[in-house]
Amino acid sequence: MTRTTPPRPLDVASAFPELAGTSRTATRLHPRPGAPTLHESSVGGPLLWPADEPWASCSQEHDAPFELNTPEEVRTLRRILALEVWTDEDHAEVSRIHAGHDPSLLPEGPHPLIPVAQLYARDVPGLPFPEGTDLLQVLWCPFIDIEDQSGSEAVQLRWRRAADVAEVLETAPEPAYVGTSELVPVPCVLHPEQVLEYPAAHDLDPELAGRIDDWEEDGATGYRGALSVAPGWKAGGWAAPFTFRDSGGPKELRCARCSAVGEPLLTLDHTEWNAETESWRPVEEVHGASATPTEVTVGRGYTLQFYACPADPRHPPVTVMQ
Repeated sequence: MTRTTPPRPLDVASAFPELAGTSRTATRLHPRPGAPTLHESSVGGPLLWPADEPWASCSQEHDAPFELNTPEEVRTLRRILALEVWTDEDHAEVSRIHAGHDPSLLPEGPHPLIPVAQLYARDVPGLPFPEGTDLLQVLWCPFIDIEDQSGSEAVQLRWRRAADVAEVLETAPEPAYVGTSELVPVPCVLHPEQVLEYPAAHDLDPELAGRIDDWEEDGATGYRGALSVAPGWKAGGWAAPFTFRDSGGPKELRCARCSAVGEPLLTLDHTEWNAETESWRPVEEVHGASATPTEVTVGRGYTLQFYACPADPRHPPVTVMQ
C-alpha cells in the first residue's frame, strides 16, 4: 500500500529564502508490520546473507540488564499483547516472560547480531552505495547501551551486490537472550517515499536559526515539527533534530577510522509521527492508527541517527542518540 506524505503547510523557503539551496531528498521508509522476504527491503526482516559468510557478531561486554528474555519470548509477548481477549494461560505466560531470566545466564563469547534493516538501492535512491553494491544491511546487538556504540562491532553495516549472493543462508542465528525487547524490531515491509527536507536548527547558521525561532514564537507553523526534517524511519536527507541535548558538532560525527565527518545515512525513530509532527502522518493512515510499527525504542523514545563515512561508507558508522 502506498504511503503519501501530505504537502507541507507552507513553503518555508519562501519565508526564508536562505533555505532555498539547503533542501535534501530523504526516503521515508514507512515500515508497517508484515512478512517481508529476503529479496525485499525491510525492517527487522530476513537478510540476503551468503551461506558461506560468518554471521555478524559482537564480543563486547554490555551493560547488564535487569533480566533477560529470549527472542522467541519477545515474539510471544507481542502476539499475546495484540489479542483482545486473554486466556488464563496467556496471563501466566506474560507474567513468566516479564519475570525474565537471570543475567548470569548470558553466555560468554560473541553474540549474534539481529537484523535491523535491509535496504535495496532501488528503494532508497541517493544513499552512498559503494561502487558495485546495491544492498545495505544493518545489524546490532540488542542491549540497552547501543546508543553509545559508535564505531564498534555492536553496530554493523554490510554493503553487498545482491547478485553475488549465490547460496543464501537458510536460517540466521539468533542471540540466546536480548537485553531489551525495545531493540528487537517487529518485522516490517516498507513503503518508500521520497520527500523534501530542510536542515534541523542545529545544522543551520545560528543567525538564521534565531530568526526562525522568533518567527515560530509569533504563532507560525512550527519549523521543527512541520517544515524541516521528516519524522520516523528514513534514509538519507538531513539528520534528526536534537531533542534532549545540544549537538556536539562535527567532532562527535568523526569516523573512528579516518576522522572524516559523517553524513546522515539512516534515522531510526520511536514514532512515525507524534503530536508535534502530526502533519507528516500519511494521508492513507486513519486517525488512531499505530505510530509505532517497529516497536523499537532508543533511550526514552529518542531517535538514533546513523552517520556514514563520506570517504568510505564501509567504515563503521557513527551512531548518535538525538
